[in-house]
Amino acid sequence: MEEILAKELPELFKGVSDIFAEKKDELCEMDANMGDGDLGLTMNKGFGALPELIAENMDENNIGMTLVKAGMKMAAVVPSTMGTLMSSGVMEGGKKLKDKKSMGRQELVDFLEGYVEGIKKRGKCEVGERTLLDAIHPAFEAAKEAFESGKSLKGIMESAVEGAKKGVEATKEMTPKYGKAVVFAAKAKGIPDQGAMAGLYLLEGLGRYFV
Repeated sequence: MEEILAKELPELFKGVSDIFAEKKDELCEMDANMGDGDLGLTMNKGFGALPELIAENMDENNIGMTLVKAGMKMAAVVPSTMGTLMSSGVMEGGKKLKDKKSMGRQELVDFLEGYVEGIKKRGKCEVGERTLLDAIHPAFEAAKEAFESGKSLKGIMESAVEGAKKGVEATKEMTPKYGKAVVFAAKAKGIPDQGAMAGLYLLEGLGRYFV
């Protein structure tokens, strides 16, 4: 596989929809220990809707605008903090692919870079602050390195997942700086951030398309 066409995007994101349906209870349990306890519900609802939203806003000649429009609709479906961050990533990733008819090796890296920028812009957070960004940013960096070394589209995605796994592991030593997790900072030590875990599942879900 050398590229993903716009019409194939719903199937690409179906893997994400599926994994959040599977991990809903796990994420809610993690979030209950450090936040509101609704993270799994938010991820399942938002990404569960995304494949259909992409199909409804399909422009087969513009993969970028398809993602931007679908991301905007997704934001309305899950207007919570995490829902907004995730949908902002989709939108900014889409902007990186403006006027592109397909997603190849370079475009996948560009999409992930846009996702990072979307999270930073909307969340006003930085790497090392124990957030979703701590999974997505190392995923992007690993994907970029894989691209530069000549890996295939599948190889780039696999590298992104491995980068996210390392990022999640690193959050165990980070102190929460945002939201209700700050109140529970003392018990965060040794426990992965639930937002970063959701970021990892996002990437693993995308990776299912290449299996």
